Amino acid sequence: MKGRILLNSHTQSTKQREYQAYLFDLDGTLVNSEPLKGKALALACQDYGSKADHLIYQDVMGQDWPSVTQHFFKSAKINPDLAEFNQYFRQHYRRLLKDQLDLSPNIKPYLKQLSQLDCKVAVVSSAASWMIEQVLTQLELDNFFDLIISQEDVSRHKPHPEAYLVALKKLNIEAKDALVFEDSFAGLSAANEAGCDVIGIRHEFNIKNDMSIAKICLSDFKALLD
Repeated sequence: MKGRILLNSHTQSTKQREYQAYLFDLDGTLVNSEPLKGKALALACQDYGSKADHLIYQDVMGQDWPSVTQHFFKSAKINPDLAEFNQYFRQHYRRLLKDQLDLSPNIKPYLKQLSQLDCKVAVVSSAASWMIEQVLTQLELDNFFDLIISQEDVSRHKPHPEAYLVALKKLNIEAKDALVFEDSFAGLSAANEAGCDVIGIRHEFNIKNDMSIAKICLSDFKALLD
């Protein structure tokens, strides 16, 4: 059988749907990496002798990298070479991932449940491939996914639907048969524009993101376990 899940619509009615594919964003959805990314950006600013509060990443979470870095540069009042800044960021982020990364609540039991069903499971992320690889390998998640879409696989960042359209094409799945999990307004918008149902994942770091277009929102995957 295909995976089944209960969704509440905005009218509070409940229906059971079967999906052929489950598509997961990475940062903030599978793992708690959003605050770590903010901390790494702030630490990279410190490398230039300036300061930026890592919490300002909440203002641009889910946006494209140029927008994110410019937000930090403006706050820190710096104008570094982007390639050099990215090297500093990568060093800090790799260390923070190694030391502080954790899974979203009950995501691994949910992925194990999906692995027993007749469905496809994918990561659809705007993150660079090195970030995705480190996270999935470190937390032993890599064997759960049939497909991984990263920043390098698309030319347009979420909220453009390209990443989800590419994933659907590669999986040979229609949008109506795919369920997406996202934690940012940009990600929710991308999935919605691609024609997929989408569940919003809430956590302490995405409180500034509008989740109103999600079918439902949850903060713990336990709600989806049989």
